[in-house]
Amino acid sequence: MKSYEKDYPLFKTKVDGVTQKFNLSDPQERKEYFEQKAGPEIKKIKEYLKDKTFIAYFLGKKNSGKGTYSKLMKEVFGEEKIGHVSIGDLVRDVHASLEDPVKKQELMVYLQKNYRGYISIEDAIDALLGRSTKTLLPTEFILALVKMEIAKLPKKTLFIDGFPRELDQFSYSLYFRDLINFREDPDIFVAISIPESVIDERMKFRVICPKCHTPRNLKLFATKKVGYDKEKKEFYLVCDDPACGESQMVVKEGDNLGIETIRERLELDDKLIEKAFSLHGIPKILLRNSVPIDKAKDRVDDYELTPEYHYEMQPDGSVKTLERPWTIKDDDGVESYSLLAAPVALALIKQLAAIL
Repeated sequence: MKSYEKDYPLFKTKVDGVTQKFNLSDPQERKEYFEQKAGPEIKKIKEYLKDKTFIAYFLGKKNSGKGTYSKLMKEVFGEEKIGHVSIGDLVRDVHASLEDPVKKQELMVYLQKNYRGYISIEDAIDALLGRSTKTLLPTEFILALVKMEIAKLPKKTLFIDGFPRELDQFSYSLYFRDLINFREDPDIFVAISIPESVIDERMKFRVICPKCHTPRNLKLFATKKVGYDKEKKEFYLVCDDPACGESQMVVKEGDNLGIETIRERLELDDKLIEKAFSLHGIPKILLRNSVPIDKAKDRVDDYELTPEYHYEMQPDGSVKTLERPWTIKDDDGVESYSLLAAPVALALIKQLAAIL
């Protein structure tokens, strides 16, 4: 465990005397869960959001769940109040839009009015398209794209995922609210602590639907229907979307290699989070994805733990899905449980209410 991670609190989500269990994969039960465990805090934040907004920057290692937590915030507080901007998704969308002459022209017109930087727009686009290996995509160009994306939204609270992405971008993030004309908004860093073993398993067992591209995980996030490939002698997930016609979900190329394929990125993410801890004058929210097994009973409910799925063939040829709590070792080698997204989001809500 890195030195800065010692500061992450072991958050208690268990409410003494309450024995009700919730299915956290069900949206309605998830709503009831949040109301029961954080009702007063949710009420306070909703009151704040009636006429105010804030900006939160998610800082966490790749695959730490930043997009998932943003979706849960939308679910709790409403799509009309919460906006999520993923820098990675934004760059990919802009990259794809350049193939459309109309969209490319619209982008060029916007950049000519809003981009200021040390390299030309044309060189920046070459860097974006990968045509130039010598030119790095400048931060000023990224900021122009983010400003363009936010301009499409009504004024909302923003959860920014993927910025700052480099160490030299921290100075920009300190004044980001000014740069995008959210001048009165409070800004907050949200740092996520997640063991590398969790990221590794999430990658190795991740599958996607080849039609709708929905991601799932053979070990950690099963679909309702599971099949068995007799030739390969392995189980597979079947996409839940009826429109996909029971499509067999497949492994994304390279994911089976696990965490080592993104080692350089993880090391940079560590440096970014450590840098955030050294900053003064900006509130910080600290989220833990795991809880030591010897402390779990007093702090969390069993249904808040990430289940590990395994499968058994039945005599009639069907597949039975079984589950058990998923045990992992944190980065210090401590036997731990991984938490589902909802209890981590609960900790986010409680800390947000205290800051706002």
